[in-house]
Amino acid sequence: MDFINTIFSNLWNMTAFSDIAADPRFIIMYLLGFLFLYLGIAKHYEPLLLVPIAMGILLANFPGGEMGVFGADGQGIVHHNGQEYHVYEMGLPEIAHELGLMNMIYYWLIKTGLIPPLIFMGVGAMTDFGPMLRNLKLAIFGAAAQLGIFSVVLVAIGVFGFTPQEAGSLGIIGGADGPTAIFTTIKLAPHLLGPIAIAAYSYMALVPVIIPWVVKICCRKKDLEINMKEMDKLYPDKLKIKNLRVAKIIFPIFVTVLVAIIVPSAVSLIGMLMFGNLIKEIGSDTARIADTAANALMNICTIFLGLSVGATMTVESFLNVTTLGIIVGGFLAFAVSIAGGIGLVYLFNLFSKKKINPLVGACGLSAVPMASRVANGIATSINPKNNILNYCMSSNISGVIGSAVAAGVLISFLG
Repeated sequence: MDFINTIFSNLWNMTAFSDIAADPRFIIMYLLGFLFLYLGIAKHYEPLLLVPIAMGILLANFPGGEMGVFGADGQGIVHHNGQEYHVYEMGLPEIAHELGLMNMIYYWLIKTGLIPPLIFMGVGAMTDFGPMLRNLKLAIFGAAAQLGIFSVVLVAIGVFGFTPQEAGSLGIIGGADGPTAIFTTIKLAPHLLGPIAIAAYSYMALVPVIIPWVVKICCRKKDLEINMKEMDKLYPDKLKIKNLRVAKIIFPIFVTVLVAIIVPSAVSLIGMLMFGNLIKEIGSDTARIADTAANALMNICTIFLGLSVGATMTVESFLNVTTLGIIVGGFLAFAVSIAGGIGLVYLFNLFSKKKINPLVGACGLSAVPMASRVANGIATSINPKNNILNYCMSSNISGVIGSAVAAGVLISFLG
């Protein structure tokens, strides 16, 4: 009988059931992973991001699987199984052997800051700046939407007691740009990378829910009925771009140089964004590398980013008061960014005969093109003939640039 009991005891200890029973918090992480899978698969909310992140969360929280990412402290020290590792002095094979495969991926691709600029290059190769160049006046609303970033930074420091560096990482969630949030957090508060990344990507995926909610609170129906095409007919713009193709080639070069001079700390993101866009706009001469950046490389980066970010969400790193503050603060930053763009539209309309639909301001986020599609859907639900997609894309695209510049400013002042 003792022999049989020993066998069953060993079988029980071999499985993860004993660890899960000892720490039921694992169940909360499984539910979070399943929720993300549901949103990605059933609701189609950013499946390319949420599905890898969800799988990363599940893999990291199976006891004994050794797939969780162990965050290093300020000196690069990682504590695991009662031992201390100076991860910054370890080679990649040693990290993989001692800490697991996911840690090797994380410290090689994420912690070094390699993945976010590569993703920005892919985004640039997929982005058409034409709508913004044709409606340059509307680009200002993308800058106004960054209000959520800096307002939440101040609130996080003054009310929630975050350090300035932690507050900067929290505030950047308001830009609605996952790679920017990750890049900023790596520079300012790397110990918060897991919850910051999860909050940023979660709210990006929930753009179809959050934008209508903020618009409902901030906007009147008569303002949402403003027809931008009719306004263009009544008050045509005097400035016209004669050669749009040339303008689209010059624009990324000009922006790169300008940002590199004014906000050098943002050039790793903006420069790669503009490089990706430049090789796209040049045409057939660079079509092969543009296609690689927009497709194969972008997909590879997305896979590794999602899995490794999800793997940082272990029980110890996620289930704490700080994470709760990040979730609340991130939502506040997101909502205030949307409201900030809407507010500037209302201010503009007070002094201009040519009225602008406030939905254009609501798109000043970096969530391209989802924010524009959601805003256009709201407009066409009120009036099926009021298609404002191109106008929304103007502020939406400028929001990508604005959030990266805001990240550079935060890194310069707080890093």
